[in-house]
Order: sequence, then C-alpha cells, then structure tokens
Amino acid sequence: MGLPSDMRDAWRRRRESFVIASPQEPSTLTLAEQRALNSKRCTEEGVRAGIKAASIACVASAVPTLIGVRVIPWAKANLNYTAQALIISAASIAAYFITADKTILECARRNSIAKYDRST
Repeated sequence: MGLPSDMRDAWRRRRESFVIASPQEPSTLTLAEQRALNSKRCTEEGVRAGIKAASIACVASAVPTLIGVRVIPWAKANLNYTAQALIISAASIAAYFITADKTILECARRNSIAKYDRST
C-alpha cells in the first residue's frame, strides 16, 4: 500500500535540502510576507495553547462526570454514555476555542504594538 515511488522521491529530495529557512528575517521579507509569517506564528501559538487547555479541561471534566455517574443516583439513572461523552467533549471544545481565540488576539495585539513602536 505505501506511497508511489515518484512521490516518495519528491519528499526525500525535499527533506535533503541544504538550505534551512529562518523563521525571522525581517530585512529580507516584504511587508506582506512578514505579515503572513506573523499570522501563521500567531495561529500556531493559539493552536498549541488551545490543545493544552483542551487536554486539561478534558481531564478536569471527565473525573467528576465519571465519578458522579457512579455515585449520584440521579446521574446514574439519567446520564448514559452519550451524555457523559457530550459533557466531557463540550468542556474540551469550549476550552480549546476560548484559549485559542484569546491567544491569537493577544499575539496579534503584541504584533500591532511592535509594528507601531518600529514606525515611530
């Protein structure tokens, strides 16, 4: 099953490149390229922070949910496996998007302030 040989060779040549791109070279980048690089960096930072927050929220919501379903009589009678999964996933998804959004906005604000400081 694997990759076709021509695709595999293309990936191999791509990895063996002797030129390593620098993440920040503001003097050689145009303004549009610098903005694109900053937005990509902000997005990656937001995704990383969101994944961390989602994993913490998953554990923080799974433990009380699973304990409650086994201990509390109402929860034992009314919360099936789907309801438990929805409770846990809702907390994880909310934590991911809230944290990613806040991180991206904070990074954009930081870049905007840095751009303003450079122009003055």
